Amino acid sequence: MKITIFGAGAIGGYLAAKLAVAGRTDLSIVARGAHLEAIRTSGLRLIEDGKEAAAPVRAAAKADELGVQDIVVLALKAHSLTPALDQIAPLLGEHTSVVTMQNGVPWWYFHKVGGPLEGTRLNTVDPGGAIWQRIGPERVIGSVVYPAVEVDAPGLIRHVEGKRFSLGEPSGEKSERVTQLTEEMVKAGLQAPVRDDIRSEIWVKLWGNLSFNPISALTGSTLAAIVADEGTRTLARTMMLEAQAIGESLGVRFPVGVDRRIKGAGDVGEHKTSMLQDLERGRPMEIDALVSAVQELGRLVGEPTPAIDAVSALVKRLAVERGCYGLAG
Repeated sequence: MKITIFGAGAIGGYLAAKLAVAGRTDLSIVARGAHLEAIRTSGLRLIEDGKEAAAPVRAAAKADELGVQDIVVLALKAHSLTPALDQIAPLLGEHTSVVTMQNGVPWWYFHKVGGPLEGTRLNTVDPGGAIWQRIGPERVIGSVVYPAVEVDAPGLIRHVEGKRFSLGEPSGEKSERVTQLTEEMVKAGLQAPVRDDIRSEIWVKLWGNLSFNPISALTGSTLAAIVADEGTRTLARTMMLEAQAIGESLGVRFPVGVDRRIKGAGDVGEHKTSMLQDLERGRPMEIDALVSAVQELGRLVGEPTPAIDAVSALVKRLAVERGCYGLAG
């Protein structure tokens, strides 16, 4: 089974490093710049549990150097997918599976969902349906990513916590391809449960991201600070209840209550959300996948989103002013 990780940042680099250290040989990554050169020179290095390990990984600047793959893991952020379609194309053959590891509402959400919205394409995360057409939802294995990892230096990944990558077919079946993938990941020391309802797990993570991320970016506050403050905690809760109504209209099951989910976010502590980190570093923010897509889903099912709409307008305005809104090249 030939595997390529497209997007060798923190998450992609961590997954590649774990597979490589475990002995996976038919493994490649697509990287660029100093990261690429460091991997070619010294291998992909991983710091985990206080120990450093390195493994040789085939690294390429362009996907056409690698050829058709059995599995392609898309580990880049959602707003980077459309600009990368031409680069991804050489990796895709007739039987290639694509694992999507983006936060937020996935572009394939309404593939194999059944009901009147089957096949609906979401313009907020897939403008004009380009990803749907070029990659194809039939290739997709969904994923929800939990590890906290960082790129300490070019070619050097540091694991902070968490080893779980939940996997699931959009149809909910336990297919041969998802079974083979989870076996590979478990061999590498990762947790890779196969879910029969990957959308509900996507929503539980999205539930916090759609509220805490933009509030964090707007206020400069950590998760602990947002939860400790009555005003921002109440705003987050209101946004989450609006989202819950949308999710439940779509048949989503929320296994925990909203207040428990908020407490869990606060328990993370003095952590800056990814959206705040991107703002501070001048990088494109994941606004559309985390916030705009929920608004679009609300319109589809007729659920109002006044709090989400207000926060969305503010964080988009901020992102535009800072040059952090739009597609990443």
